[in-house]
Amino acid sequence: MHPRYLATLLLMGGWWFFSQLPYSLLVQIAHLLAWGGPYFAKRRVFIIQRNLELCFPELSAGERQQLLKKNLFHTFLGGLEMGVVFFWPRKRLLKMGELHGLENLTCHQSGVLMLSLHNTTIDSAGAVVNPRVVQSDMMYRPHKNPVYEYFQLRGRERHNPHSRCIDRADVRGAIKAMRQGRWLWYAPDQDYGIRQGIFARFFGIEAASVTATARFARAAKVPVVPMVHYRDDNLRWQVEYGPALENFPTGDDQVDVQRINDWVESVVRLRPEQYLWVHRRFKTRPPGAPPLYGRYSKGLGRPQPSASEGASETVDSADKP
Repeated sequence: MHPRYLATLLLMGGWWFFSQLPYSLLVQIAHLLAWGGPYFAKRRVFIIQRNLELCFPELSAGERQQLLKKNLFHTFLGGLEMGVVFFWPRKRLLKMGELHGLENLTCHQSGVLMLSLHNTTIDSAGAVVNPRVVQSDMMYRPHKNPVYEYFQLRGRERHNPHSRCIDRADVRGAIKAMRQGRWLWYAPDQDYGIRQGIFARFFGIEAASVTATARFARAAKVPVVPMVHYRDDNLRWQVEYGPALENFPTGDDQVDVQRINDWVESVVRLRPEQYLWVHRRFKTRPPGAPPLYGRYSKGLGRPQPSASEGASETVDSADKP
């Protein structure tokens, strides 16, 4: 309640009020924001454009422009849906989506590492999963603003009193949860620097990629179950679990990381308009390689402090019970 957070409190109040609008109206607002995005969000739009150029060189300029417009819509809709997830009644949220393939989790008599990715439905998917999966936890990045952090935690954990958000820096806590039979939601597909990661191909480009997926699985002795979330043609939230990855991990970081990158790429190609292209996936470059984001490439190439995604030493030290 400190005065310095008054603006955040007012913002949260406005966000609550705004989120009470009918979902169909929020969809129209997302279309409007997507139309105006190139005028008021130039930096973000440039990053999306650049990522699409790098990852889909086979598309014509016109095709990439259409993909950009669709991605802007889904990106803004994802932002609006955060308010829906944070503030709508749980019964109302349950009507917004479906969960498929739960048997791919329940068939395991142990904890599970749920391998996911950063689609624009990442918060919406939580509203689908948490009320239906009792022992589901998720790794997340805490916010520096304590008021926003309060609403973020409350919004994500309120759908299930047994569900927990685990700080991505709490590697030991994450491993302990899986060893206790919890199912941990984990998305390793962003650039956290190369300090604890390695370079592996993503859409044919060498990208800084974390090695912790295999290390988590090995340390906690749990299967890795793919988890895909997206909006269907009717904009309903869908979450699908597939069979656990076979022969994973292999013990070879390069092989294991490349397999994860290939899986993420295959999922993204199914619905490229719904991926979080606003993230600079290729901001960390191999030694001597030029930056890829022009004037928005500041700070590239420097090792960046990472948390669970890159804390390989911490994961390895937790490998013993």
